[in-house]
Amino acid sequence: IGIIPVPIIILAVVFVAITVLLEKTSMGRHIYAIGGNREALRLSGVNVEKRLVQVYGLAGTLFGLAGVVLLSRISSAQPSAGNGFEFDVVTAVVLGGISVSGGEGKLSGAITGVLIMGILANGMTLLNIYEYYQMIMKCMVLLIAVFAGEYAKNRQLGLMKKKRKVV
Repeated sequence: IGIIPVPIIILAVVFVAITVLLEKTSMGRHIYAIGGNREALRLSGVNVEKRLVQVYGLAGTLFGLAGVVLLSRISSAQPSAGNGFEFDVVTAVVLGGISVSGGEGKLSGAITGVLIMGILANGMTLLNIYEYYQMIMKCMVLLIAVFAGEYAKNRQLGLMKKKRKVV
């Protein structure tokens, strides 16, 4: 539409809708709670299994939408078209600050991680780096992001424990 590609418009609409869902509704709070402590959520009276079915249904819908967007980009419905994207997605999400153990993170962080991974992949392609070495670089980025996230989390927990002892 004009100079804006349709996939960017779809991304913006989905981003706003999911951000509202996660930050302004009880379902969003329940989703974070499932990732943080499923048993505590169950004990507070929430039907966790029902929420999980809703989350997986929403995820399936979004996966289908992503498939249609990919289909429109490559103009071909190949079952193997998305192979290899899983690793990029996990790396982008972790790079964006989403906790591997669950219950923490924001959608804006995931978008930031996707942009960083896109820039990294595009830069390596422009530099004619072989695909094998690109995968190694992405693995290194993932490892650094996971270790940095865990280090920050442990450091924060350590500071919280020290503050408790002083009081």
